[in-house]
Amino acid sequence: MKYFFLSDGWAVGRVWTVGGIWSETAWRRPPDIQKMDLCLWDKNERMWLHQVEEAVLMLEVYPTGQAQQSASSQSIGHVMLTRLINAEQVLQHLCTTSAICQTNNSQS
Repeated sequence: MKYFFLSDGWAVGRVWTVGGIWSETAWRRPPDIQKMDLCLWDKNERMWLHQVEEAVLMLEVYPTGQAQQSASSQSIGHVMLTRLINAEQVLQHLCTTSAICQTNNSQS
């Protein structure tokens, strides 16, 4: 499995695999992307950990209406995530970050 962090108000768009853009017709299913119950708070920004299957090489993410409204006038249209991380790198990041970790169960 591979992982990435994604801020509140951002969503996953297109997904790439070795053969190019993910085709639900060819794979006969959507890509396995799961939002985990763990997030980081960093500078008033909540970033959720997501898990993706090994076949995924790259993801396009984009701000939803909520993120666009809270951003400055120079909002970003979309971002390509090309450096997905493994479980060991997630643990290293959680142990070395100055951000605050939170699980979904501990939210108020």
